[in-house]
Amino acid sequence: MFRLKVPFDTQVWETSEKMESKGDQSDTKLLLVTANVGSLFEDPQRLLTIWLEEFISNATRVNPKFLALHLQEVGGKTYENSMGNVQEFIRCLCEEMAKTDFVHVHIYMDEDFKSAEHFTALGNIYFGHKDICLLRIWNFLTHDWDEKLDKGNRIYSGNIENVPTKEKAKFPQHFFPECKWSRKGFMRTRWEINGTAVDLVNIHLFHDASNLDACKDFPSVYCKTRRRALVHTIERFHLDEKNGSVPFFIFGDFNFRCDTAGVVKELTANLTAHRVQSVKNENTKINYRNSDGNNILTVGKKEFCHADHQLKFKEFWLKDYDKELEPLRDILVEYPISFIPSYPFEEDPEMPTDYMSTRCPSWCDRILMAPQIKDIIKSDEWKYDMIGQTVCMGDHKPIYLTVHLKPNKESANKTRLVETLYSLKTLMNETLVNESLWMTQSNVADGSIPGKPISNSHYVIVKAISSNLNVPNEDTCVGKLETDGGVLLKETTV
Repeated sequence: MFRLKVPFDTQVWETSEKMESKGDQSDTKLLLVTANVGSLFEDPQRLLTIWLEEFISNATRVNPKFLALHLQEVGGKTYENSMGNVQEFIRCLCEEMAKTDFVHVHIYMDEDFKSAEHFTALGNIYFGHKDICLLRIWNFLTHDWDEKLDKGNRIYSGNIENVPTKEKAKFPQHFFPECKWSRKGFMRTRWEINGTAVDLVNIHLFHDASNLDACKDFPSVYCKTRRRALVHTIERFHLDEKNGSVPFFIFGDFNFRCDTAGVVKELTANLTAHRVQSVKNENTKINYRNSDGNNILTVGKKEFCHADHQLKFKEFWLKDYDKELEPLRDILVEYPISFIPSYPFEEDPEMPTDYMSTRCPSWCDRILMAPQIKDIIKSDEWKYDMIGQTVCMGDHKPIYLTVHLKPNKESANKTRLVETLYSLKTLMNETLVNESLWMTQSNVADGSIPGKPISNSHYVIVKAISSNLNVPNEDTCVGKLETDGGVLLKETTV
């Protein structure tokens, strides 16, 4: 059993609540948090209490009326042995939050690791304050709002496939860049908060398996695969005729990485490269040395180490190489980032501010939103920051966003919606029709698979986002055939 060393600071909460009451009560303050918590469940004795204390301290200070916490890697890498710790985590969190004025609790924990077809290790946790006048959740089975929520806890764990108030999907196996079907996917809920509807989407995208492959070019094969899965997810929401489309926040571990090729070029302008080849190909690395023969930068499959590692990657120059979101700016927006990269931090409580020398530090954990979100929030009141800058939170630091949701609002900007759909259609053409991209993604080397993967082709139907929209001409598609209002695209997999 894990116990918090410091009790919940009710005095701080009451003080901040009084300060909040002086403001505009017509808006609802939201606190959105994303956290990859895999490390917590691999070393719960040292990390779990620290993490909970820091998270609750942040919630106390922010004092939201609605809190959304999206978790990735629930149970950690050894989830077969760690799921018991997940239940203890939920118990401790709910126990502390019960001391506040949050009276509505909804928790979805995907823990059924025996189901390879469905398991995502995602967790969505929501707390609603007693001052919210109207709080309803969408039912994806009946395609309508459930009745107004009663007070109390609703905790769904284990196998949650049949829970109708969430939509969850694991990415198709052919999306995975290493031919390994791991825990990557999304989980969506829809809320009506004081008359305003909003989707809250938890997502976990693919990581960079090899630094050496990642620094060959930009966008890397991993970046292209992440982009493809993300566009696929957003397109799925827009194609959902039964549930309709509302503005959404999408926050999770996007695994966005810096332009590794560009970073290496920046760091090695006056250095000489020396390749070190071992018997095992996986141990190949490149040492970049100065004129005195000193190693300044070492890059290996799972090694990325600079001579000034703990300072160099906390400098602002690195943000210039955070480029993965740029091609998606027309369909996803983000508040300006002023915090340091959220990954990969040391998992040792004695080294809470140090980066591991395994990957180039990057802003993996993000909170993004549809352009239509601007119609339902107060754009001048927000904060986008990191939780636990000075304490150990695992290899990922949680990221949070506070915004004020307007009451009784809907996204009425039709021009903005059409522009978004047009951009999304263009991206679909670029990411799904490009056969060379499919082949590149499918043939990334995997040491666990002997020999070269054998490619084969089949066809998939990709339907237009809307038959009423003036979208790019389908004649630009490669190898396409018209069928039932859709486009038949050639897909190469292994």
